[in-house]
Amino acid sequence: MPATAATPPDPALAAWIATLGDRLLAVAPLAGDVSPRRYARLELAGGGTAILASYPEEVRAALPRFAATTELLAAGGVRVPRVVALAAEPGWMLLEDLGTATLADWRRRPRRELARWFAEGRAVAGRIAALPAAAIEALNPPLDRELLERELEQTWRLHLEPEGLVGDAGLARELERALATLCASLAAEAAVPCHRDFMARNLMPLPAEPSLAVLDHQDLRLGPPAYDLASLLNDTLFPSPELEEELVARALPGEGGRVSYHRAAAQRTLKAVGTYVSFARRGAPRHLPLVAPTLARALGHLARTPEGTPLAPRLAPLWSRVPPAA
Repeated sequence: MPATAATPPDPALAAWIATLGDRLLAVAPLAGDVSPRRYARLELAGGGTAILASYPEEVRAALPRFAATTELLAAGGVRVPRVVALAAEPGWMLLEDLGTATLADWRRRPRRELARWFAEGRAVAGRIAALPAAAIEALNPPLDRELLERELEQTWRLHLEPEGLVGDAGLARELERALATLCASLAAEAAVPCHRDFMARNLMPLPAEPSLAVLDHQDLRLGPPAYDLASLLNDTLFPSPELEEELVARALPGEGGRVSYHRAAAQRTLKAVGTYVSFARRGAPRHLPLVAPTLARALGHLARTPEGTPLAPRLAPLWSRVPPAA
């Protein structure tokens, strides 16, 4: 996350840092999205830096969840920023500073370098899936059929229907049935622990270790086995088709695994379209240029599912001619 201009240290924050045995020199806010959470890089007199995550009251319940998922992931061999300290009352959490460049910032690197991190991402997703399911189940509601469908309902309501992308009444009914079948099929699979937002912007290459650190993991929950891999390969940074096929074959062998992957990727990318439009309506329009290419990617995956194959040729003329949402 890039930093903005430094601000004078808050006296209460400075006092808390003093109780930790250090002195606060400067605070540089980090650009975020539409979440109420705020992040800043702290410069400390001891010579190091740390990341401050501030949780306002309306999202403060996520603070202990982040601490719990940090502990679970670290115990499972997943590299995450270490929690240095936590102050529940003001909603502060001090995290290890792992740097500024996420995997999304590597988009101009040579393909061989990216291939290494995609492969590492697949391995990390496997380690997350192997976490104790009972511990994950206690943290967050599952990514079940109801939630998968609700995410797509937002996309339908905010973008597909207003932009005329559902076609006539007959095509709209067929698309609704296909998406319901897709979500039901994903939910019918034995659920495994999922990061829920396992994308390039939440993954940080650490070449010196070497490992891939996982960020923003407080939403860890049970979900479809293909979901995290679908997130990794279909958001912000994309592998070559050959590498995508190789990674899917390794993680989800067999034709059934491939179909599950395309279902999860179709749901994930369609959900992302609704998220981008929702962000724009809440005053954060910077993701709008991603709407059209993400919709195209969703259609490509939908076309490779049994329920979507008959619909894709009819949806293609509609979904390809509509510009990004305004």
